[in-house]
Amino acid sequence: MADKVLFLTGKLAEVSLRRVLADMAPLDFEHRVHQIGVSVAALMTDKMIARRLTAEIIQDSTQIIVPGRCRGDLEALSAQLGVDVVRGPEEVKDLPLFFGRERKQPDLSRYDVNIFAEIVDAPERSVESIVERARYYGDCGANVIDIGCLPEEKFPHLEEAIIALHEEGFKVSVDSVELDDLRRAGNAGADYLLSLTEKNYHLAEEVDAIPILVPAEMGSLASLERAMELMDKINKPWIADPILDPIHFGLTNSIVRYHELRRKYPDAPIMMGVGNLTELTDADTSGINALLFGIISELNITNVLATEVSPHARRAIKEADIARRMMFSAREESSLPRDFTSDLLVAHERRPFPDTAQDIAELASKIKDPNYRIKIAEQGIYMFNRDGLMQDTDPFAFYPQLNLKEDTGHAFYLGAELARAQIAWQLGKRYTQDEELQWGCAIAKVEQDLSKQKTEGSTMTTGKKCGTA
Repeated sequence: MADKVLFLTGKLAEVSLRRVLADMAPLDFEHRVHQIGVSVAALMTDKMIARRLTAEIIQDSTQIIVPGRCRGDLEALSAQLGVDVVRGPEEVKDLPLFFGRERKQPDLSRYDVNIFAEIVDAPERSVESIVERARYYGDCGANVIDIGCLPEEKFPHLEEAIIALHEEGFKVSVDSVELDDLRRAGNAGADYLLSLTEKNYHLAEEVDAIPILVPAEMGSLASLERAMELMDKINKPWIADPILDPIHFGLTNSIVRYHELRRKYPDAPIMMGVGNLTELTDADTSGINALLFGIISELNITNVLATEVSPHARRAIKEADIARRMMFSAREESSLPRDFTSDLLVAHERRPFPDTAQDIAELASKIKDPNYRIKIAEQGIYMFNRDGLMQDTDPFAFYPQLNLKEDTGHAFYLGAELARAQIAWQLGKRYTQDEELQWGCAIAKVEQDLSKQKTEGSTMTTGKKCGTA
C-alpha cells in the first residue's frame, strides 16, 4: 500500500509547493497539500500544528512533512497526532533532493522587460567610442542603446552614430530635451525617441520612431494620459513613462503613479527609468535593482531605462538583466524571488557559515599534520593544525602562535587566506580555503577566471567586461 503524505505549508509557499510536487510526478506515494493558515511557512511551530490539525485534515495520512524551518519537538508532535511528522528541506525547491531526485534548475533564459541602456555623454564621444560603449552594454544585456544628448551642446555626428549602431545590429533610442535633436534622430531612423509630451507629440506624425511619452507637467498623470490619448487619435504606437522620482523628491508618489497608470490601462506599454534611484542613492545598486524589478514585474512594466554614470553604479545594466530574469521566473512559478540566482547577493550570502564551531572543533581534533586549515563560523575565524585550534576575529591575533620557521612563501599564503577569511566573516560570505570569494555579478566570471589564471602562474587576454568599460 502506497504511503499517503500530507504536506503542510503557508499562504506564500502553497502555489510553489504544488508546482514543485507536480514537476516531480510521477510520485511513488499519494499526497495532499494543506495550507495551515500562516503567511510564512517558517513561522509554523509544533504547538500551532497541534492546534490546527484535526482528524478530518489528517485523515489516513501515514506521514506529515512540515517546512524545514518549522520549530519545535516533532517527535513529541508525532506521538500526539499519531502520525510520523518529518521536517522537510528549508526551501521548497529542494524537495526533489529530499526525495532523492535532482533539483529542477531555474530557467533564467526568459524575460519580458527591455533594457534601454543610455550613453549619457554621447555628444562628447566619437562614433567609434559610442559603438564600443554600446557593445559593452549589449554584452551586459541591453536590448536598446539610448543615445543621450546634452543640453545646448552640438551633436553633429548624431546621424552617423545612429547608422553605425544599426549596422552593429542594435536598436537605437535618442534622448533629448531639444525637439530638433529628436527630429534629426527620427529622420535618421532611430527606433525610439525620449521624450515627447502632449505639447510636442505631433513630431510622431513626421517620423516612424516610437515615442516615450512623459508628463508635460512634473508629476501630472493627467498630462501623460492626454498625451496617450492624442497618440491614439493619430493611430501611432507609444510607451508611457510617469517618471520615477528620487527619494525625498517624490519617490513614493511616483510609484503610486505607476500603479495608478497600470490600474487604469491594463495593457499600456510602460517604461520606468531606474537611474533616479540607482544613481542618486548611496547604496549598493544590486539591492535597489532587485527591489525595483520586483515592482516592475508586479506592474508588468516592459521597458526600463538604465544608466551607469556614478562609479558605484558600474554594474547597473548587468544587475538589471539579472533582476528581470529572476523576477520573471519567480512570477511564473508564483514563488518568492529566492534560490533562482545568487548573482545579486554581492556583499552577503544567505548561507555564509556552513560549519558550526562544533563541526570545526571535531575536524581539528582529527588533523595529524602541520598544515594549517582555515575556516569561519558565526563566532569568527578558526585556524588549526595538529598542534591545536585557534579562534579569533582578528587575523593578527594568530601571528604570535604561528610557527612559520622563516618560510616567507607560507607566511604570504596564510596572510592572503586570513585576509579573505576576515572579509568573508565580516560581511557574511562563504569562505573556502584556496578559493576566491564570490561576489555575484560585481565581478564578471571572466575576471574571476583571469585571477585564477594569475594565481596559477599563467596569463589570459580578455576584452571589455561588464562593469569595466
